[in-house]
Amino acid sequence: MKTLTLMRHAKSSWKDAVQSDPERPLLEKGLKRTRLVIDFLHGKEFKPEMILTSHAVRALETARIMAHAFNVPDESLRIEKSIYTASAEEYFDQFFDIPGQVAHVLLIGHNPAITNFANRFLQQKIDYLPTSGIVSISFETGSWEELPLARHRLLFITYPKMLKSQG
Repeated sequence: MKTLTLMRHAKSSWKDAVQSDPERPLLEKGLKRTRLVIDFLHGKEFKPEMILTSHAVRALETARIMAHAFNVPDESLRIEKSIYTASAEEYFDQFFDIPGQVAHVLLIGHNPAITNFANRFLQQKIDYLPTSGIVSISFETGSWEELPLARHRLLFITYPKMLKSQG
């Protein structure tokens, strides 16, 4: 069994018009919303062993927050520049060199690719994955390369607005 959790980076700032898109930092609002999601995940059996993230500041900061919250060691946080521009189909390229013993990967990316990738595995499609949103899926396979063809089931979808309405 493999578990893949997809996360869109936390809410970021558009304040500095001169700043390039990959350099945009997180907003305090994004940090607060991510903490809501972390609190929810602590109530689940959520234990990612590896985090794959885009190099964009907002994604990398989100990855570091998640790594800290779930005790993922620095050497298990992998920065993949290609995630920033990847299509949903190209996301599959991220899994070819993940060691077989890794059972749970958290991938932090950007819309629209992260939503389109999640929708490949969802019966009820989503319009878009909001910032700090999470989709977690389990796969009946022992190999990361077999994800596209493996039987799978949705474990959960959550995002900050959903959690606020429950609280």
